[in-house]
Amino acid sequence: MAGRRFIVEADGGSRGNPGPAGYGAVVRDGDTGQIIAEAAEFIGHATNNVAEYKGLIAGLRSAHELDPDAAVDVRMDSKLVVEQMSGRWKIKHPDMQPLAAEARTVFPRSQVSYTWIPREKNKDADRLANEAMDAGKAGRQWEPKDRSAVPVVPAVPAEEELSAPAAPKAGWALPADLGTPTTFVLLRHGETALTPEKRFSGSGGSDPALSDRGQWQAARAAESLAARGTIQAVVSSPMQRTRQTAEAVAARLGLEVRIEEGLREVDFGDWEGLTFAEVQERHPDDLAAWLGSAKAKPTGSTESFATLTHRIGVARDKILSRYSGKTVLVVSHVSPIKTLVRLALGAPPDSLYRMELSAASFCAVQYYSDGNASLRLLNDTSHLR
Repeated sequence: MAGRRFIVEADGGSRGNPGPAGYGAVVRDGDTGQIIAEAAEFIGHATNNVAEYKGLIAGLRSAHELDPDAAVDVRMDSKLVVEQMSGRWKIKHPDMQPLAAEARTVFPRSQVSYTWIPREKNKDADRLANEAMDAGKAGRQWEPKDRSAVPVVPAVPAEEELSAPAAPKAGWALPADLGTPTTFVLLRHGETALTPEKRFSGSGGSDPALSDRGQWQAARAAESLAARGTIQAVVSSPMQRTRQTAEAVAARLGLEVRIEEGLREVDFGDWEGLTFAEVQERHPDDLAAWLGSAKAKPTGSTESFATLTHRIGVARDKILSRYSGKTVLVVSHVSPIKTLVRLALGAPPDSLYRMELSAASFCAVQYYSDGNASLRLLNDTSHLR
């Protein structure tokens, strides 16, 4: 069943810029215009732009809690945030980049559109932001009020919606003026001693090194990429097996390895080093919950696939920002690579269990400036034959 449609109105302010700052956001039902959720917070000393971005994130998260499959129309009176999140303006300020990256992880890009509205049409979000700043001035945090007696004012369609072309959709008919896409060549690390036995090996285990076969696989991957001659940068998870794989390729290509902490494997907690059968025997209820929900965590772990998705989304957007228009080798693990593929496809969380990624296999995803992505390759092991 198709998800609902929400309108998110968000705003932020700072009394001094920078100064005491707060944000506000409302979620409206897309059909009736009725406000169905509110969020606001005093965030301390910050700029207007930081507060606006935090308001956007809060609004998106409130909408996601209501329906993660919803189509979301974000409306803000901040031209900067709207243009940056739409991909038309670059995000150069270091304070803005991680906030924009976080906002992009809440929903798949295909589910969110951005529209600028004049300030007078953003009164509810502005009101909440000021309530939050007033609360902060009084030494407390904002608390929602009982608004049951307040008449609901439906959202007014933005004037731009009447004449603006529809947002670009995923597919073959992409505009020709999007510029050079950024390409991630995704390489799973080579084998370790745990790989052939199909044992859980995450970021909370023994951090094994590559086996002899894993080193051979890394060398073959390096030769294959050298022959193609397209890689312009190498980024790796901090784990030993990924660093060794990345270093083998980088040495062959004459490049340096940049470490991205967000690319590490998920923490499997007490399951580290165990086979699937052993986990099923020792932790059957936790395993069943984990297979049934992206929010469930392995026994003893603090990280779910939902948490991983957020982390990978932030890492992805950091790499996209740094290497815009380039071809980047991203060396990581099974779960992060599957998550990048899933997000590119806009596929549901349980699709992670329907992909096979062999050791030292290649995948490839291209990202376009309008927010669309295209999966170009999945689990290619031809270089190992």
